[in-house]
Amino acid sequence: QVQLVESGGGLVQAGGSLRLSCAASGYIPGSNTMGWYRQAPGKQRELVALLTSGEDTTYLDSVKDRFTISRANAKNTVYLHMNSLKPEDTAVYYCRVTILVAGRLELYWGQGTQVTVSS
Repeated sequence: QVQLVESGGGLVQAGGSLRLSCAASGYIPGSNTMGWYRQAPGKQRELVALLTSGEDTTYLDSVKDRFTISRANAKNTVYLHMNSLKPEDTAVYYCRVTILVAGRLELYWGQGTQVTVSS
């Protein structure tokens, strides 16, 4: 039902910036969380940033003060603003939305977008 489409990845030099976008279609209840995860080769997928419908945010320690997650007003679109990028930020970045429907959680993932940071 819910589909997530990501964009904005690319190749940048260390110190550069990128903005990732995730557009969600389908039914998204008012109570939800949207977030960004990333997975580097040979490593586990990790939470980068999380945004609740109540505007609470959570960040991975290594990206705190460099990345910002936000949501477009009245739209089911979430952004990840990435500043001062480092080579260790290189990974596939995935958008995720979690909703509560009829008392159960439903989780949806985007297809991922590649971010590569060169030194």
